[in-house]
Amino acid sequence: MGFIKEFKEFAVKGNVLDLAVGVIIGAAFGKIVSSLVEDIITPAVLGPALSAAGLEDLSKLTIPGTAIKYGNFLSQVISFIIVAFVLFIIIKAANNLKKKEVIVVVAPPEPTKEEVLLTEIRDLLKAKA
Repeated sequence: MGFIKEFKEFAVKGNVLDLAVGVIIGAAFGKIVSSLVEDIITPAVLGPALSAAGLEDLSKLTIPGTAIKYGNFLSQVISFIIVAFVLFIIIKAANNLKKKEVIVVVAPPEPTKEEVLLTEIRDLLKAKA
């Protein structure tokens, strides 16, 4: 029973639950960002460039006489750059929306009456010595 009890304690810890929620929310957020990039940003950015080059799809770019499809690689690199840039903008906007934390400087507490008296006694003893 010790193993099951240890596993239960591990699984119910706050950090594990927070991590699980983070992973699930991250997966859902990843789908939103992927859709934004694939359905909106990539066609808007790459559409005119591909039309100017006379291509409809990057995946059709291959090295003649080989099976090397460098178009797929280029497509994935461009997609990664766009996703990274969009995430950067989203995170930057989210950080700007966070409330600025106000740093309150707390003054040290005033000494008690006993401390004041002891300080005076100490000073008087030093003066006599």
